[in-house]
Amino acid sequence: METFTNLEEGDIVPAVMGESGMDIKLSPAARKVFPFAVEAKCQEKVSLRQWWEQAKANATDKLAPLLITKQSRKEPLVVMDLKTFIKLIS
Repeated sequence: METFTNLEEGDIVPAVMGESGMDIKLSPAARKVFPFAVEAKCQEKVSLRQWWEQAKANATDKLAPLLITKQSRKEPLVVMDLKTFIKLIS
């Protein structure tokens, strides 16, 4: 399955380490097909609520906060609020 086939290179780019704001920068075209403000964490000690608050603080331009977290030798997890999840599956 192809994902985001209508986007061009440069529509989705990672933020520079230590840069404030969203961890994945989206062009206006990317925001239309992926309306999420991503906060990414790769840490062993989990601070879920703190990370979620950071994701919410970075969610601007009508983008829903989305937290992606990864620990060593474990699968990545995605966290979103229930309202957004229900809207997504409706």
